[in-house]
Amino acid sequence: MTDALRPSRFAVVLAFGLVYFFWGSTYLAIDIAVEHIPPALMCGARFFTAGVFMLAFCALRGRRVLYNGRQLAEMATIGLLLLMGGNLTLSYAEQHIASGLSALIVAVTPLWFLVLDSLLLGDHHVSSRGKAGLALGIAGLIVLLWPDLTASSSLGREQLWASISLLGGSFSWALGSVLSKKWKSAEVDAFSATAWEMVAAGVANLLFAFFAGDLSRVVWTPRGIGATVYLVVCGSWIGYTAYIWLLGHVPTSKVATYAYINPVVAVFLGWLILREPINGYILGGSAIVIASVILVTSAQVTRRAPLEIPAVEAAGD
Repeated sequence: MTDALRPSRFAVVLAFGLVYFFWGSTYLAIDIAVEHIPPALMCGARFFTAGVFMLAFCALRGRRVLYNGRQLAEMATIGLLLLMGGNLTLSYAEQHIASGLSALIVAVTPLWFLVLDSLLLGDHHVSSRGKAGLALGIAGLIVLLWPDLTASSSLGREQLWASISLLGGSFSWALGSVLSKKWKSAEVDAFSATAWEMVAAGVANLLFAFFAGDLSRVVWTPRGIGATVYLVVCGSWIGYTAYIWLLGHVPTSKVATYAYINPVVAVFLGWLILREPINGYILGGSAIVIASVILVTSAQVTRRAPLEIPAVEAAGD
């Protein structure tokens, strides 16, 4: 990237701040929203509304909003992976586990980034520090999930499966993020592409909600509507747009640092507002997971020479 095209330090710091704070607070908002609004319906309403308004805004500002079939298909794929595979899974899980614990489990996303970034964006070696981070992250997850792993009640089993589903959701999110970087094109406007991703995910979530019978179970309350509006404005318009912008201007591993800031915000807000308990397993597991994420995001990933023997390890951390 040339100096002329390089974003200012202020813009990068501001975008990180928006992602750190607003995405940390969305765990609390999702927990409140799904109290009476089924997850798929909430996600569908959130993303479809955000996407349509953002497309209209881009059109009014003269940004490009029309694309060919291949480009729209790529945007739809990214939207489904991020906002259905990732966000809908989170919304369902938060019906069974605390918002703070959900954020801590989702914090393993950079571990998926490390693997997928290497596989999909080039032929790379992962440093020993990165591998240590992966192992430490697995240990942290075991500590976080230990009460559910050893529980014999039906409630404990529900919480365990909800926690495991978040691992699949975090993989979907990481895959969508890496594909977003892989398919990035100078012909595509990042903001209108974000809008199309939201529209695609919104439509898919609404269809899922319709066939799941969510319309017959929803209870519209001021508390739930307020939380959904907050998610539209702060989570989708501000946070998600800043995240997509960062993916196009900052290395993916650095963007992934949101994963160890968001849980701190989420755990604090969950404790402060919803009185969610914080026990020794959460404190110990979160410390291990965050340490693993720091190791992973600070690890060097070096490109392998074309004729290098695959078994040879890259030097240095």
